[in-house]
Amino acid sequence: MSAHHPPSARPPAARPLVASADEDLLDDLLRLLAAAGAEPEVATGGPALRRAHREAPLVLLGADVLAAPSVQGLPRRPGVVVVAPAEPPAPVWAAAVERGAERVAVLPADEGWLVSRVASALRRPVDRGRLAVVGGSCGGAGASTLATALALAAAPGGDGVLLVDTDGWGGGLDLLLGAERDEGLRWPELAGLRGRVAGDALMAALPRVGGVSVLAASRAAAGEVPAEALTAVVEAARAGGWPVVVDLPRTAGPQAAAAVLAEADLAVLVVPARLRAASAARLLVEPRPDGAAAPWSPARLVVRQVPGGLSAEDVADVVGRPVLAVLGHDRTAVARGEQGHPPQVGARSPLGALARRLLAELDRAEGVAA
Repeated sequence: MSAHHPPSARPPAARPLVASADEDLLDDLLRLLAAAGAEPEVATGGPALRRAHREAPLVLLGADVLAAPSVQGLPRRPGVVVVAPAEPPAPVWAAAVERGAERVAVLPADEGWLVSRVASALRRPVDRGRLAVVGGSCGGAGASTLATALALAAAPGGDGVLLVDTDGWGGGLDLLLGAERDEGLRWPELAGLRGRVAGDALMAALPRVGGVSVLAASRAAAGEVPAEALTAVVEAARAGGWPVVVDLPRTAGPQAAAAVLAEADLAVLVVPARLRAASAARLLVEPRPDGAAAPWSPARLVVRQVPGGLSAEDVADVVGRPVLAVLGHDRTAVARGEQGHPPQVGARSPLGALARRLLAELDRAEGVAA
């Protein structure tokens, strides 16, 4: 569940493309690109233009070449900026729109913006953050505690982990971290999010404990977590390279559940070793009567031992699925939660051992995907 690998581990980025026959404009662009630390590729036609247009992280088209057949024959793509040496006439604006340009940069007024845009395009991409989803087959299964422990275990040595609470009526997952009084945003302030969100701004706005940034429900304004907002939050963190752990109750709305489970690198269903809990787990993972797959169908089972309960083999038989791991009885877990202390994830704690097992499963999944 690692993220933010060092830049040296990645191949060098492709060069920005500059296409212009205007020598004065070209000189200005080369100067600005040098200021942004970029060595561009200059092309105005032929195979070199088509290849660079396809591979470049950013394409700068001079207003003078918009009408050229070689440029008009190029396919539309993101990351195209039209650059003009003066306020352009209406036909240039129309041609820029036709090319799908994100902006017409007019020099010298837009020099600062253009240098910033080039620098942004040259930043090496971070590895996409892994997504783990933890749920319980019944109320009180211990899924929230395990999700919190998993996030804490993943945090050391990295740039942080996002822990997402999706139970709008659960009282707030920040309680398990002892962060209920910490400043930061909760779900009511972010429920209106849609589309693309800046991951760094999101992480900086949340309460943070032990390397874990937590987006929790509010105790003052309960309400369902919108599926679109949940998707935006999870995608923002993952796109920025942060691992994400989602605590997903079985009562979550179908859209929210489908949104995260379909993208999960690892889905874990915590099943207390009781007959009723195992029977409920079977309902969550088996196909629907109409033959459609259940959202939890890819989940791996974690059996939580309880005094006098079923064996892991018995649970596997009832659910009809193999058991990935067993969570041993931890007498301190409930007391720590009630006192506002984070779960113990040390080498000798049952939660710590299980969390590291799940992290190994995520690393194995990442290796298979690679």
